[in-house]
Amino acid sequence: MNTPATGADPRLDLDALADWFTATARPLPWRAAGVTGWGVLVSETMLQQTPVNRVQPIWEEWMHRWPRPSDLAAESQGEVLRAWGKLGYPRRALRLHEAAARIAAEHDDVVPSDVDTLLALPGIGAYTARAVAAFAYGRRAPVVDTNVRRVVARAVHGAGDAGPPSTNRDLADVDALLPAEDAPAATLSAALMELGQVVCTVRSPSCERCPIAADCAWQHNGRPAYAGPPKKVQKFAGTDRQVRGRLLDVLRGSTGPVTRDQLDAAWDEAGQRDRCLDSLLVDGLVEQTDDGRFALPGER
Repeated sequence: MNTPATGADPRLDLDALADWFTATARPLPWRAAGVTGWGVLVSETMLQQTPVNRVQPIWEEWMHRWPRPSDLAAESQGEVLRAWGKLGYPRRALRLHEAAARIAAEHDDVVPSDVDTLLALPGIGAYTARAVAAFAYGRRAPVVDTNVRRVVARAVHGAGDAGPPSTNRDLADVDALLPAEDAPAATLSAALMELGQVVCTVRSPSCERCPIAADCAWQHNGRPAYAGPPKKVQKFAGTDRQVRGRLLDVLRGSTGPVTRDQLDAAWDEAGQRDRCLDSLLVDGLVEQTDDGRFALPGER
């Protein structure tokens, strides 16, 4: 029996949830035995706002090519962006490259296991630091993402879904559920996330497969619909994100700098295209050569 933390909800059979995860967890490659903290850090960085099926082949390529932080740090920024492919939000790749250099130089090429030390690295926020501590090193660290917030909203609070995020409240909710010991807490953190990803989904939850359905406050409340503020639906078509991606596609597909005409052909609307190119230059994702052409960073 896991020892619950003070304030843990006594209604939830968290041992059943942990046992369910141990028996049914998806065999994702970054969960395999022997995967290092570096492998977990790369996976968690890639998985932010990106589905597993898109991340898995890219992650496997990166681990084969750059199995240690120092391997990635020795690569050019341009090649790192090229290898990032279409994962989206490419600034993540540059931040990971910068973090790799710091890990290699300051931590003997080993990703730290302590949340505060992880937070001191470039581009690593509260979620990623806690996820690495829990999933790579088995530490007790509340890990909160959209899926976990939904599970807690339903199982603990009886609501149809989570409302607007609140860092302090969300962390406190999850912290209250975790056992006091490191290893069981890390397992439960992973189980909560898995439950939200594959069972307690937004639109079609599979409550018949849920290991804590009998204890779920949402079930006891009659499964009420979400009644909070409307949630923003992220669009992609026609957005600056799409345009930036099109421009980067041109550069990733080239072996050297490209002309302005080549970039102009990627998007018809000149004003939006120019704005997006300027933002890529500001973000350091694109550089301009002395002769006015454009290239990935470090490739001019």
